[in-house]
Amino acid sequence: MATVKMTFSLDEPTALRLADTSAALGKPKSEVVREAIRDYAERMGRLSEAERIRLLGVFDDVVSAIPDRPADEVEAELADVRDARRQGSEHRR
Repeated sequence: MATVKMTFSLDEPTALRLADTSAALGKPKSEVVREAIRDYAERMGRLSEAERIRLLGVFDDVVSAIPDRPADEVEAELADVRDARRQGSEHRR
């Protein structure tokens, strides 16, 4: 794989963390950076833990708000809606 030489400026704590990680893994700093960028890019578009918990809370709220009705009542209402739609489309012809 071809490499491109780049220059970055890092704050001191980040530079120290990179050096420590590189030493601990026995890998060059550039490889640690490549792996970190790859991992970060793979997480893009995924929900954070906080966002996942928030959305699960919304889901719980929505599900608990679903009315508890007998299935035959729901089927009757759906049949009425279908009939109304059919009559509306026949009326326009």
